[in-house]
Amino acid sequence: VNRYLVPLAVPLLLFDSNLRRILKTTTGSLLLSFAVGSVATVIGTFGALAVLPLASLSSDGIKVACALAARHIGGAINFVAVAETLQVPGTLVSAAIAADNVVVALYFACLFALAKPETTMPAESTTMSTTTSTTTSANTTTLQLTDPESLDETASSSSFTLSSLAMAACIASGLVTLGGILTRVLLPTGTSSLPLTSILTVLAATLVPTTFAPLRPAGQALGILLIQMFFAASGAAGSIRLVLQQAPSLFAFSALQIAVHFAVLLGLGR
Repeated sequence: VNRYLVPLAVPLLLFDSNLRRILKTTTGSLLLSFAVGSVATVIGTFGALAVLPLASLSSDGIKVACALAARHIGGAINFVAVAETLQVPGTLVSAAIAADNVVVALYFACLFALAKPETTMPAESTTMSTTTSTTTSANTTTLQLTDPESLDETASSSSFTLSSLAMAACIASGLVTLGGILTRVLLPTGTSSLPLTSILTVLAATLVPTTFAPLRPAGQALGILLIQMFFAASGAAGSIRLVLQQAPSLFAFSALQIAVHFAVLLGLGR
């Protein structure tokens, strides 16, 4: 699983990473918010390590901290890539996921509770707006010029076929092979091929969007399946006793990591 399936999952889940489309459709404020949140996560990780260095995990403590930081920034695929690159033991992967899932669930619940309710428009203005838009749409025909690149990506539905699954697996295999070759040639021995494979996939999805856009649904389906297999294999290789022993310290670390992250966001937001 770790040797073949995890490297294959990375490009499959990155078929949607067309940088030109992302930069074109994403507002500057959203990118700035993501950058600030990422910096806050890094600060939270260093702050949590200063208070809870995870000494009980010896040299694996910093690896788990990096994997959790990657997950808080980019989700499960980042966690898997970093954990695989740093060769985090399966038992610690299971314990970290179990502890972090609880912390993140509680954090999201707090965020939802703190979110302000949306302001509702008066009934009269809502009725007037609806009437105006209905009249305008009934009496006016608007011609819209659609970007061919956006049209190609929008045209790809959420469904997929057997041929698209095969094509997605074939392209992902080629990217993994090329990433492995470049890693062996350009980087020191023992370096993971996942970083270069990710870069190659992003470049390919950006340069040839019409090829990768129709394969997004198939890539997502296969990628998620392989990620779940990674978690299942990590859990099967672990020890329940060790997971229960390590989970409390990882729970405290993850909670402190997110608490510092939230404090930094509040400070910058003010």
